[in-house]
Amino acid sequence: MASKRIIVGITGASGAPYAVRLLHHLARADCETHLVASSLGRRLLADECGIKRLDPDTLTDGLGSRLTIHNENDLGGPLASGSFVHDGMIVVPCSGNTLSKVAYGLTDNQLQRAAMVTLKERRRLVLAHRETPLSLVEIEAMRAATLAGAVVMPLSPGFYLNPATIGDLVDFMVARMLDLVGVPHRIQPRWDEQLAAERAERLASAPRPTAS
Repeated sequence: MASKRIIVGITGASGAPYAVRLLHHLARADCETHLVASSLGRRLLADECGIKRLDPDTLTDGLGSRLTIHNENDLGGPLASGSFVHDGMIVVPCSGNTLSKVAYGLTDNQLQRAAMVTLKERRRLVLAHRETPLSLVEIEAMRAATLAGAVVMPLSPGFYLNPATIGDLVDFMVARMLDLVGVPHRIQPRWDEQLAAERAERLASAPRPTAS
């Protein structure tokens, strides 16, 4: 199967570890990945992950050979064109400001323009929003973005797999993002698989009936 081509956008809402882990897993899946970060997204990477310079290998644990970094200010860049065919775009974390800009068709940089082009070309756009609580402004923007064809994905990890670390919580959400753009992964057991494994363990440890 041919590898996927995925766009990743990083904006200024807290949640840089989600973006870094997503880039890592895309690299492990041999995806051709195109990254565009806003100025606040770059600051976020520095503040939360200590990444002061966008470098493909730094962002992917040394697996950056298929990661291309684009300039947010280049509104004429390749990501801003519908002729740039790809398999989906994920904005993570997605700030309330970017959510609103995309929902109402306003584009000030290549990241926002790439998102709008993704919608107009009817490709998968995932907006991994990470603000709480929500104002009515953001709720209405989520509705507008959804009606336009985007998938709004709040970064709210579940606990049913009994996470032991922050990394487990991050990977929980990264796995869902990869699912939404059709990238295979083996991050963690899925819900049904986990239930089956627990059932098998219970059966294996149950007392065996004795012969009469």
